[in-house]
Amino acid sequence: MWLVQLALRRPYTFVVMALLMVVLGVTSITRMRTDIFPEIDIPVVTTIWTYKGMDAEEFERRITTFSEYALSGNVSDIKKIESQTLNGVSVIKVYFHQGANVGVAVAQVTSVAQAIRQIMPPSVQPPIILRFNASSVPIVQLSLSSSTLSESEVYDYALWRLRTQLSTIQGLTLPAPYGGKERQIMVDLDTQALQSKGITPKDVADAVNANNLAFPTGVARIGTQEYPVSLNNTPASADAFNNIPIKVVNGATIYMKDVAQVRDGFTTQTTVVRRDGKRGALVTILTRSRRCCRTSGRPRRRASISRSSSINRSSCRRPSKASCTKASSRDC
Repeated sequence: MWLVQLALRRPYTFVVMALLMVVLGVTSITRMRTDIFPEIDIPVVTTIWTYKGMDAEEFERRITTFSEYALSGNVSDIKKIESQTLNGVSVIKVYFHQGANVGVAVAQVTSVAQAIRQIMPPSVQPPIILRFNASSVPIVQLSLSSSTLSESEVYDYALWRLRTQLSTIQGLTLPAPYGGKERQIMVDLDTQALQSKGITPKDVADAVNANNLAFPTGVARIGTQEYPVSLNNTPASADAFNNIPIKVVNGATIYMKDVAQVRDGFTTQTTVVRRDGKRGALVTILTRSRRCCRTSGRPRRRASISRSSSINRSSCRRPSKASCTKASSRDC
């Protein structure tokens, strides 16, 4: 009752308080961060080992088991370890107790993974180590297709152009696009020619690696001038690989074109994306945490994306990598 009497005696005070509440409420709404999910800190670290061509049973014996043993003995505050092994890939999830320092855990997992590589099979790449975040959810999906560009060029545009422009936006994570054909230099072997000339697939692979090198060559100082020195030890195109010498057999030099055919091809396609019936690519944009939220007073960043029809074909190409395969056809 006294509150009503106070409001009748001092009406201006309550009017000012009401206006202040309205102003502060509007200000709070405009400056409040919004997100689909709240920020959840789950102490989980994921380690992903990859080794193409190895079956699941052998992968588990040679990589997964050693990795689990090393993690359990050298990483602190572990609650449990879960692993899943498939052909050519192993996913190991390390769960930590609540309150554990996940940053220290990631550093320990990284150091252990680097230390045990010496007992792994040769040429095993370092694992991918990720910190699990429950608030990383897809907020936008962009589907790309073109009537003038090939499926491979659309994939390269999404991977090397679109993701680069969007990466400047704070709080976003951009995984590799789905669909499309990933460009790769393919070496199609002629098995009959290999047998007739006494060449093995390993000889072909060694020749490709030996003639596709990148070494610093330094400079040449002549008088008062200094000139950069470059070597032609890297083929400029896929056709140039056909002229690589492989081996000398009975006094005759066997070239790549004698036992194989090198072409600018693609890796085995595992995902297909269609947009309006046309093959294309799909870019998924994830949010890492609340940093991606809208806050008043900060300038918004916009990424300008040009249309696919105006893409420069030469700028969409990416560095190629050489690989050997016995089959000349690729069923995608």
